[in-house]
Amino acid sequence: MSQAAHVAALKGLLAAGPDGRRLFSVPGCWDGLTALLIEQAGFPIAFLSGGALSMGRYGRPDMGLVTASEVAEAVAVIRDRIAIPLIVDADTGFGNALTLQRALRAFERAGASAVQIEDQGFPKRCGHMAGKTVVPLAESVGRIRAALDARRDMLVIARTDALAIEGLDAAIDRAEAYLAAGADLIFIEGPRTMDELERIAARFVGRVPLVHNLVEGGVTPTADGTELETLGFAIALHPLLLMHGLVAQAPGWLETLARERTTTSLTGQIVQLSDMNVLLGAPDLIALGKRYDS
Repeated sequence: MSQAAHVAALKGLLAAGPDGRRLFSVPGCWDGLTALLIEQAGFPIAFLSGGALSMGRYGRPDMGLVTASEVAEAVAVIRDRIAIPLIVDADTGFGNALTLQRALRAFERAGASAVQIEDQGFPKRCGHMAGKTVVPLAESVGRIRAALDARRDMLVIARTDALAIEGLDAAIDRAEAYLAAGADLIFIEGPRTMDELERIAARFVGRVPLVHNLVEGGVTPTADGTELETLGFAIALHPLLLMHGLVAQAPGWLETLARERTTTSLTGQIVQLSDMNVLLGAPDLIALGKRYDS
Protein backbone atom coordinates (compact mmCIF):
# COMPACT_ATOMS: atom_id res chain seq x y z
CA MET A 1 0.00 0.00 0.00
CA SER A 2 1.11 3.55 -0.67
CA GLN A 3 1.49 6.27 1.95
CA ALA A 4 -1.72 7.85 0.69
CA ALA A 5 -3.57 4.55 1.05
CA HIS A 6 -2.40 4.07 4.64
CA VAL A 7 -3.51 7.57 5.61
CA ALA A 8 -6.82 7.16 3.79
CA ALA A 9 -7.39 3.90 5.66
CA LEU A 10 -6.77 5.63 8.99
CA LYS A 11 -9.09 8.48 8.10
CA GLY A 12 -11.74 5.95 7.10
CA LEU A 13 -11.46 4.14 10.42
CA LEU A 14 -11.76 7.37 12.37
CA ALA A 15 -14.85 8.35 10.39
CA ALA A 16 -16.55 4.97 10.91
CA GLY A 17 -19.29 4.20 13.37
CA PRO A 18 -22.59 5.88 14.28
CA ASP A 19 -22.16 9.34 15.80
CA GLY A 20 -18.41 8.78 15.86
CA ARG A 21 -18.84 6.41 18.82
CA ARG A 22 -16.47 3.68 17.76
CA LEU A 23 -13.29 3.22 19.75
CA PHE A 24 -10.17 1.55 18.36
CA SER A 25 -7.84 -0.17 20.81
CA VAL A 26 -4.32 0.41 19.49
CA PRO A 27 -1.45 -1.68 20.93
CA GLY A 28 2.11 -0.39 21.02
CA CYS A 29 5.01 -1.94 19.13
CA TRP A 30 8.73 -1.27 18.81
CA ASP A 31 9.96 -3.53 15.99
CA GLY A 32 8.86 -5.66 13.06
CA LEU A 33 7.91 -8.68 15.16
CA THR A 34 5.72 -6.84 17.66
CA ALA A 35 4.06 -4.91 14.82
CA LEU A 36 3.39 -8.17 12.97
CA LEU A 37 1.83 -9.74 16.06
CA ILE A 38 -0.51 -6.76 16.34
CA GLU A 39 -1.53 -6.96 12.69
CA GLN A 40 -2.01 -10.74 12.74
CA ALA A 41 -4.17 -10.42 15.87
CA GLY A 42 -6.59 -8.39 13.76
CA PHE A 43 -5.97 -4.88 15.09
CA PRO A 44 -6.52 -2.29 12.34
CA ILE A 45 -4.00 0.26 13.72
CA ALA A 46 -0.60 -0.04 15.40
CA PHE A 47 1.30 2.49 17.51
CA LEU A 48 5.07 2.91 17.51
CA SER A 49 5.48 3.93 21.14
CA GLY A 50 8.53 5.99 22.02
CA GLY A 51 8.47 4.43 25.47
CA ALA A 52 8.32 0.90 24.08
CA LEU A 53 11.14 1.67 21.65
CA SER A 54 13.33 3.05 24.43
CA MET A 55 12.58 0.10 26.70
CA GLY A 56 12.60 -2.68 24.11
CA ARG A 57 15.58 -1.65 22.01
CA TYR A 58 17.80 0.09 24.54
CA GLY A 59 16.63 -1.14 27.93
CA ARG A 60 16.10 2.46 29.04
CA PRO A 61 13.08 4.32 30.49
CA ASP A 62 10.85 6.66 28.52
CA MET A 63 12.76 9.87 29.26
CA GLY A 64 13.53 11.35 25.84
CA LEU A 65 16.63 9.25 25.17
CA VAL A 66 15.61 8.04 21.69
CA THR A 67 16.67 10.18 18.73
CA ALA A 68 14.65 11.13 15.66
CA SER A 69 16.83 9.03 13.35
CA GLU A 70 16.32 5.98 15.56
CA VAL A 71 12.55 6.46 15.43
CA ALA A 72 12.65 6.89 11.64
CA GLU A 73 14.62 3.66 11.31
CA ALA A 74 12.05 1.83 13.44
CA VAL A 75 9.20 3.25 11.33
CA ALA A 76 10.85 1.99 8.14
CA VAL A 77 11.38 -1.49 9.61
CA ILE A 78 7.77 -1.71 10.78
CA ARG A 79 6.29 -0.31 7.58
CA ASP A 80 8.22 -2.91 5.57
CA ARG A 81 6.48 -5.62 7.58
CA ILE A 82 2.86 -4.52 8.09
CA ALA A 83 0.17 -2.94 5.94
CA ILE A 84 -2.09 -1.41 8.59
CA PRO A 85 -1.92 2.30 9.52
CA LEU A 86 0.88 3.21 11.93
CA ILE A 87 0.73 6.02 14.50
CA VAL A 88 4.20 7.23 15.47
CA ASP A 89 5.24 8.88 18.73
CA ALA A 90 7.28 11.99 17.86
CA ASP A 91 7.65 13.08 21.50
CA THR A 92 8.39 16.83 21.70
CA GLY A 93 9.91 17.11 18.23
CA PHE A 94 13.53 16.34 19.20
CA GLY A 95 14.55 19.96 19.69
CA ASN A 96 12.85 23.00 18.17
CA ALA A 97 10.29 23.55 15.41
CA LEU A 98 12.88 23.03 12.69
CA THR A 99 14.14 19.73 14.05
CA LEU A 100 10.53 18.68 14.47
CA GLN A 101 9.85 19.36 10.80
CA ARG A 102 12.93 17.44 9.71
CA ALA A 103 11.96 14.49 11.90
CA LEU A 104 8.37 14.42 10.65
CA ARG A 105 9.43 14.47 7.01
CA ALA A 106 11.66 11.48 7.73
CA PHE A 107 8.84 9.67 9.53
CA GLU A 108 6.45 10.28 6.65
CA ARG A 109 8.96 9.04 4.09
CA ALA A 110 9.45 5.94 6.23
CA GLY A 111 5.71 5.24 6.34
CA ALA A 112 4.10 6.93 9.35
CA SER A 113 0.34 7.38 8.92
CA ALA A 114 0.03 9.79 11.85
CA VAL A 115 2.38 11.46 14.32
CA GLN A 116 1.84 12.42 17.94
CA ILE A 117 3.36 15.73 19.10
CA GLU A 118 3.39 16.69 22.77
CA ASP A 119 3.98 19.92 24.65
CA GLN A 120 6.34 18.74 27.35
CA GLY A 121 9.60 20.49 28.14
CA PHE A 122 12.93 18.73 27.87
CA PRO A 123 13.96 16.25 29.08
CA LYS A 124 10.53 14.77 28.50
CA ARG A 125 9.27 11.67 30.27
CA CYS A 126 6.44 9.17 30.17
CA GLY A 127 3.12 10.96 30.51
CA HIS A 128 2.27 8.92 33.60
CA MET A 129 5.47 9.80 35.47
CA ALA A 130 5.81 12.64 37.97
CA GLY A 131 8.07 15.61 37.37
CA LYS A 132 6.89 16.61 33.89
CA THR A 133 7.03 20.18 32.60
CA VAL A 134 5.30 21.86 29.68
CA VAL A 135 6.58 24.59 27.40
CA PRO A 136 4.74 27.94 27.05
CA LEU A 137 1.55 27.85 25.02
CA ALA A 138 2.94 29.92 22.15
CA GLU A 139 5.84 27.49 21.74
CA SER A 140 3.59 24.44 21.87
CA VAL A 141 1.19 25.90 19.29
CA GLY A 142 4.25 26.59 17.16
CA ARG A 143 5.12 22.90 17.31
CA ILE A 144 1.69 21.97 15.94
CA ARG A 145 1.90 24.59 13.20
CA ALA A 146 5.37 23.38 12.26
CA ALA A 147 4.13 19.79 12.11
CA LEU A 148 1.21 20.72 9.89
CA ASP A 149 3.47 22.67 7.55
CA ALA A 150 5.93 19.78 7.32
CA ARG A 151 3.48 16.96 6.60
CA ARG A 152 2.32 16.19 3.10
CA ASP A 153 -0.05 13.29 3.71
CA MET A 154 -0.07 12.35 7.37
CA LEU A 155 -2.34 13.07 10.35
CA VAL A 156 -1.15 15.15 13.30
CA ILE A 157 -2.17 14.25 16.86
CA ALA A 158 -1.71 17.11 19.33
CA ARG A 159 -1.06 15.93 22.87
CA THR A 160 -0.95 18.09 25.97
CA ASP A 161 0.57 17.01 29.29
CA ALA A 162 -0.58 20.16 31.05
CA LEU A 163 -3.32 18.51 33.14
CA ALA A 164 -0.89 17.14 35.74
CA ILE A 165 0.94 20.48 35.97
CA GLU A 166 -1.55 23.28 35.36
CA GLY A 167 -4.90 21.53 35.84
CA LEU A 168 -7.72 20.41 33.58
CA ASP A 169 -8.92 23.87 32.54
CA ALA A 170 -5.46 24.80 31.31
CA ALA A 171 -5.14 21.48 29.48
CA ILE A 172 -8.47 22.04 27.76
CA ASP A 173 -7.43 25.55 26.79
CA ARG A 174 -4.24 24.17 25.26
CA ALA A 175 -6.18 21.49 23.40
CA GLU A 176 -8.51 24.17 22.03
CA ALA A 177 -5.49 26.13 20.80
CA TYR A 178 -4.06 23.04 19.09
CA LEU A 179 -7.40 22.32 17.46
CA ALA A 180 -7.62 25.93 16.24
CA ALA A 181 -4.11 25.54 14.80
CA GLY A 182 -5.37 22.61 12.71
CA ALA A 183 -4.56 19.41 14.64
CA ASP A 184 -6.38 16.35 13.28
CA LEU A 185 -6.77 14.57 16.64
CA ILE A 186 -6.60 15.77 20.27
CA PHE A 187 -4.96 13.91 23.16
CA ILE A 188 -5.19 15.23 26.74
CA GLU A 189 -2.81 13.05 28.71
CA GLY A 190 -3.49 11.77 32.20
CA PRO A 191 -7.12 12.43 33.24
CA ARG A 192 -7.31 11.30 36.85
CA THR A 193 -11.06 10.95 37.41
CA MET A 194 -14.12 9.99 35.41
CA ASP A 195 -15.35 13.55 35.86
CA GLU A 196 -12.25 14.82 34.05
CA LEU A 197 -12.75 12.29 31.26
CA GLU A 198 -16.39 13.30 30.93
CA ARG A 199 -15.49 17.00 30.77
CA ILE A 200 -12.94 16.35 28.02
CA ALA A 201 -15.47 14.31 26.06
CA ALA A 202 -18.21 16.90 26.52
CA ARG A 203 -15.91 19.60 25.16
CA PHE A 204 -14.47 17.82 22.11
CA VAL A 205 -16.54 14.81 21.00
CA GLY A 206 -18.21 15.58 17.69
CA ARG A 207 -15.60 18.23 16.90
CA VAL A 208 -12.40 16.16 16.68
CA PRO A 209 -11.35 12.54 17.33
CA LEU A 210 -10.06 12.05 20.88
CA VAL A 211 -7.14 9.87 21.97
CA HIS A 212 -6.66 8.36 25.44
CA ASN A 213 -3.72 6.50 26.98
CA LEU A 214 -4.38 3.21 28.80
CA VAL A 215 -1.02 2.37 30.38
CA GLU A 216 -1.09 -0.53 32.83
CA GLY A 217 -0.35 1.04 36.22
CA GLY A 218 -0.93 4.57 34.93
CA VAL A 219 -3.18 7.27 36.33
CA THR A 220 -6.20 6.69 34.07
CA PRO A 221 -9.48 6.34 36.00
CA THR A 222 -10.67 3.49 33.76
CA ALA A 223 -9.02 0.61 31.96
CA ASP A 224 -12.22 -0.20 30.06
CA GLY A 225 -12.41 0.68 26.38
CA THR A 226 -16.18 0.28 26.48
CA GLU A 227 -16.45 3.21 28.90
CA LEU A 228 -14.24 5.34 26.67
CA GLU A 229 -16.29 4.39 23.62
CA THR A 230 -19.49 5.36 25.39
CA LEU A 231 -17.97 8.76 26.12
CA GLY A 232 -17.07 9.12 22.44
CA PHE A 233 -13.29 8.62 22.43
CA ALA A 234 -11.87 7.41 19.12
CA ILE A 235 -8.55 5.77 20.07
CA ALA A 236 -7.32 4.04 23.21
CA LEU A 237 -3.57 3.55 23.12
CA HIS A 238 -2.10 0.52 24.90
CA PRO A 239 1.55 1.43 24.35
CA LEU A 240 3.20 -1.09 26.68
CA LEU A 241 0.93 -4.15 26.70
CA LEU A 242 3.39 -6.40 24.87
CA MET A 243 6.34 -4.99 26.80
CA HIS A 244 4.63 -5.50 30.16
CA GLY A 245 3.67 -9.05 29.19
CA LEU A 246 7.21 -9.95 28.11
CA VAL A 247 8.77 -8.52 31.27
CA ALA A 248 6.24 -10.37 33.44
CA GLN A 249 6.86 -13.76 31.84
CA ALA A 250 10.51 -13.74 30.80
CA PRO A 251 12.07 -14.01 34.30
CA GLY A 252 10.15 -17.23 34.92
CA TRP A 253 11.31 -18.76 31.65
CA LEU A 254 14.92 -17.80 32.38
CA GLU A 255 14.67 -19.17 35.93
CA THR A 256 13.38 -22.46 34.53
CA LEU A 257 16.29 -22.71 32.09
CA ALA A 258 18.84 -21.88 34.78
CA ARG A 259 17.37 -24.46 37.17
CA GLU A 260 16.57 -27.30 34.76
CA ARG A 261 19.08 -26.62 31.96
CA THR A 262 16.32 -27.46 29.48
CA THR A 263 13.18 -25.74 28.17
CA THR A 264 11.17 -28.97 27.95
CA SER A 265 8.88 -28.04 30.84
CA LEU A 266 8.01 -24.78 29.08
CA THR A 267 6.29 -26.60 26.21
CA GLY A 268 2.85 -25.04 25.93
CA GLN A 269 4.11 -21.68 27.20
CA ILE A 270 6.45 -20.98 24.31
CA VAL A 271 6.25 -21.57 20.56
CA GLN A 272 8.61 -23.74 18.52
CA LEU A 273 10.94 -22.76 15.70
CA SER A 274 8.50 -24.15 13.15
CA ASP A 275 5.78 -21.90 14.58
CA MET A 276 8.05 -18.88 14.25
CA ASN A 277 8.86 -19.72 10.64
CA VAL A 278 5.16 -19.90 9.78
CA LEU A 279 4.39 -16.68 11.67
CA LEU A 280 7.18 -14.80 9.94
CA GLY A 281 6.37 -16.08 6.46
CA ALA A 282 9.35 -18.35 5.80
CA PRO A 283 7.41 -20.67 3.41
CA ASP A 284 6.39 -17.70 1.27
CA LEU A 285 9.96 -16.39 1.15
CA ILE A 286 11.28 -19.82 0.17
CA ALA A 287 8.70 -20.06 -2.61
CA LEU A 288 9.57 -16.56 -3.79
CA GLY A 289 13.26 -17.36 -3.83
CA LYS A 290 12.66 -20.39 -6.04
CA ARG A 291 11.27 -18.09 -8.74
CA TYR A 292 14.74 -16.68 -9.18
CA ASP A 293 16.70 -19.94 -9.12
CA SER A 294 18.67 -20.45 -12.31
